[in-house]
Amino acid sequence: MKRLLTLAGSLAALLLAWPAAAQPVPVEGDFTAPAFALTSGRSLPELRMHYRTLGQPRRDADGRIGNAVLLLHGTGGTGAQFLSPQFAGELFGPGQPLDIARYYIIMPDNLGHGGSSKPSDGQRARFPEYGYADMVEAQRRLLVDGLGVDRVRLMLGTSMGCMHIFVWAETHPDFAGAMMPMACQPTAIVGRNRLWRTMLKDAIRSDPAWAGGDYTAQPVEGLRTAVDLLLLAGSAPMAMQQDLPTPAAVDEWLAQQQARRIPALDANDLWYQVNASFDYDPSAGLERITAPMTWINSADDFINPPELGLAERFVPRIAGVQYRLVPNSVGGKGHGTHTWAVFWKDDLIELLARSED
Repeated sequence: MKRLLTLAGSLAALLLAWPAAAQPVPVEGDFTAPAFALTSGRSLPELRMHYRTLGQPRRDADGRIGNAVLLLHGTGGTGAQFLSPQFAGELFGPGQPLDIARYYIIMPDNLGHGGSSKPSDGQRARFPEYGYADMVEAQRRLLVDGLGVDRVRLMLGTSMGCMHIFVWAETHPDFAGAMMPMACQPTAIVGRNRLWRTMLKDAIRSDPAWAGGDYTAQPVEGLRTAVDLLLLAGSAPMAMQQDLPTPAAVDEWLAQQQARRIPALDANDLWYQVNASFDYDPSAGLERITAPMTWINSADDFINPPELGLAERFVPRIAGVQYRLVPNSVGGKGHGTHTWAVFWKDDLIELLARSED
């Protein structure tokens, strides 16, 4: 049962709560920018981007920071997800691939998430809708204007962060020395992937308690359905079949998940977070990608099922990409494989080696 608490790790830290023990302690800060223009034509009077960093920036002879690593979280998460033992414990320590004595690790809370600007700050459903292009531009502003980073050694992203990397790779192809997108496809979100997202959004806004976004208490029934869908999307089928072997075990686990997760959610924030993928479709511009890339998916991912054959279609169009599908197994993590570095740490080591200047 304990291991099952991590099975819904898809969509980043939205559905995960990691223990605080043995985590590196980051430096936290906020970058603000006035009048942040969105692609819709609307704007935020002030953009706030919260971030965490580990390690120290190191400058080259020209004064440019050369050791920055940008980590991009998934839908509903925050940069804190990368402090989990199964991620940080495999990567950030002495001699490990992203040793913080060597690298300057930057972990933002992306637009609409965590400590960054989001609907629950006060505007609620009047908050302007944002898309992935807006989120990537907010990240760029944080790096360039806030932290003085005009190029990163590595950009690594999970789930939504994976999709952000494909946007970055096409709009700013020289910004990263290497890219590692995990748990996504570089194409529009359609089919079953869009279907469950639409169901989730509809569940929130069809709950009478949503009250047009001006609720006095969270629309719990809508959030209950949302959590149900997120649990399915993040599930690892072989592991669940083994670890939930009886009807009673299933029912008990589900009740525990609902009781733990619903109180942590805000309905407006979640709706906007899931909606943000509306403008995502990098499929037409894959030939613009020039940075060395290692792209990782997992065979037990409900959100990105390999039987669709999308990777086989897109890989030949991306120069310098290496693609790997993590096999299905009883120890699988489903969509959440991206957060368990043990599955892909060797791929990261290889990517860093082949992209060394």
